[in-house]
Amino acid sequence: MTISMYQASVPRLINGLINLSHLLDKAQAHADAKKIDPVVFASMRLYPDMFPLSRQVQIACDVCKGLIARLAGVEIPAHEDTEKDLKDLQARIAKTIAFLETFKPEQIDGTEDKDIVVKRGEKETHYKGMQYLLGHGLPNLYFHTTTTYSMLRAGGVEIGKSDYLGKI
Repeated sequence: MTISMYQASVPRLINGLINLSHLLDKAQAHADAKKIDPVVFASMRLYPDMFPLSRQVQIACDVCKGLIARLAGVEIPAHEDTEKDLKDLQARIAKTIAFLETFKPEQIDGTEDKDIVVKRGEKETHYKGMQYLLGHGLPNLYFHTTTTYSMLRAGGVEIGKSDYLGKI
């Protein structure tokens, strides 16, 4: 049995975002129980030179929507980076999941060798579709989700590995 580009991407990304959302649910419940302003969690950092939790979630969402849009050859939707609390971040995740759910396998399958160019300022990075998915997209989602997990855990939220992995 072979796995398709669609199977390796859209369902995995949605699953990762659902798990990220679950972590934020736990953080919201913790904030409510302890009477902590949810903005505190959205703005927390593991170290002063790191992005705050809100940016970690924004990047996780941006990576997912950018990955699938590029593979499918469609416009990447723009989301303003204005989220200030956990509820705002949950809405961002929900918007991203809704976008990913619009794709069909035939839009993604067969993109293993598609040329993908990602521009960051003046720099261009060139990938093939499979390389972009496995070497850039998925690792970035997991990195930013893991960083969010670590921030929340360091902030006292009672979460564990099963919360991170969710339903596989």
